[in-house]
Amino acid sequence: MGDAFIRHIELLGYEKRFFPSQHYVYMFLVKWNDLSEKVVYRRFTEIYEFHKALKEMFPIESGDINIENRIIPHLPAPKWFDGQRSTENRQGTLAEYCYTLVNLPHKISRCLHVVNFFKVRHDDMNPVTDSQIKKPEVFLLTKDSKKNPTDITGPIVLQTYRAIADYEKSSTSEMALKAGDMVDVVEKSENGWWFCQLKNKRGWVPAAYLEPMDGPDESEEPEPNYAGEAYVVQKSYTAVEEDELTLKEGDTIEVIHKLLDGWWVIRKDETTGYYPSMYLQKAGEVNTSVKSELRNRGAPPRRSTIRNAKSIHKQGRKQISQETYRRNSKKYIQNQRKMRGISQNKANVIIEKNEPEDNKPKAQPAVPPRPSKDLILNRCTESTWRKIL
Repeated sequence: MGDAFIRHIELLGYEKRFFPSQHYVYMFLVKWNDLSEKVVYRRFTEIYEFHKALKEMFPIESGDINIENRIIPHLPAPKWFDGQRSTENRQGTLAEYCYTLVNLPHKISRCLHVVNFFKVRHDDMNPVTDSQIKKPEVFLLTKDSKKNPTDITGPIVLQTYRAIADYEKSSTSEMALKAGDMVDVVEKSENGWWFCQLKNKRGWVPAAYLEPMDGPDESEEPEPNYAGEAYVVQKSYTAVEEDELTLKEGDTIEVIHKLLDGWWVIRKDETTGYYPSMYLQKAGEVNTSVKSELRNRGAPPRRSTIRNAKSIHKQGRKQISQETYRRNSKKYIQNQRKMRGISQNKANVIIEKNEPEDNKPKAQPAVPPRPSKDLILNRCTESTWRKIL
């Protein structure tokens, strides 16, 4: 395998830490060429020192010789005192800086200086903490802010979830859980894998193993959409459970219910069943490297397969049986066909009624009877009755 390089760097937000003294660190999700994803933490002073060294290594590309040749992005110097407001306001600049950095020519974006700076350090995996010190406060960028780095909104505090059962990780990018563990969710993906952190551990966790602490279970989509949404199968899957479907790459299906655990209820012709959402792509959407990467990870466990689940919110989740999905889906299809048939019959009847009328000759106006000579003499003018005399 070739040298490691970074495919994507995403700014997640920042943390306010209180040990050994109050300070701020930025959180970056770094995606590598081996499809691994790591969260690293860097102070802005570190980032600025890295930036200065990068400019010294590439004087032409940094514009030191000719400003017109500059392609390395600008980065403002740190302030004498960096408070929460300056840390928050700087996020847009940093997000744009990371995006530009990764897309520079390979001699810069894949050089050892860049690779080593964003490698996971010991402090990233085991941050310095103290039980007597206040827990770090985490603030995340919203999705809208990620799309437009210049528009940064207020901070978002991470949601805390509870593990309902033990989970053993199957890869280095995942995180093991014990029933009752409290985790903070950094990123929620509709494929059923959520990126979480627990003290000094971070990794991907199946959403099916988590439940919120501040209320009943999160609802799925309110109601199934039996009209269906067109999707294309991007990866084949062979059914393991009786209520799952076996499909091949390239098959076109309809999604009728999107569930939080990453297993969606789909319809193929008149058959319904569960299928991993991470292997599906919306019809007409362009394929992306991010989605390809997600499909390379295995499908998450289903909620129904979790044994000894110690959930405190069992009654809050609405369960729909597969038989209900099939029956309602079949009923919807039949109703649609019936409605199409009725509308088509109405159209045919209208055409049939119109055809005889079109073929009939149009009625001519009746010719009035000729008035008698006495009537003309009595009612008409002198010029008219002179003509009949």
